[in-house]
Amino acid sequence: GIAVIDEVVTVFNEIKMGHKHKYAIFRINDELTEVVLEKTSNDDSWETFKGDLPAKGCRYVVYDFTFESEDAGLRNKILFIVWAPDTAKIKEKMLVAGSKDALKKKLTGIQVEVQATDASEIEREAVEEKANRV
Repeated sequence: GIAVIDEVVTVFNEIKMGHKHKYAIFRINDELTEVVLEKTSNDDSWETFKGDLPAKGCRYVVYDFTFESEDAGLRNKILFIVWAPDTAKIKEKMLVAGSKDALKKKLTGIQVEVQATDASEIEREAVEEKANRV
């Protein structure tokens, strides 16, 4: 299987416990052997975040998501987003799907998982709706 390097877990904990980053984007390295950090960001703009996702490549994202809940006002949840666009190569999509559970096991405290294969599934409203249901 694919290894998850320590830096990935460290950055996840910085988001979960310290709210140090708004989000972090992870990818499988070119050798297809491990999950590595691609970038972190403190940009609050959902549009900027979406722009950071490649059109034809798969990514994992941990997002410190603040949203207006239907009954409890402002809420905060840690999202785990699997970005596997339809336009990505089949092999990459299979690898990302197959490695997801190993990665999730290392990231204790994920509250909402979002699987996205196209832009509509990563619209803020769709993600907010999902976060409200959990």
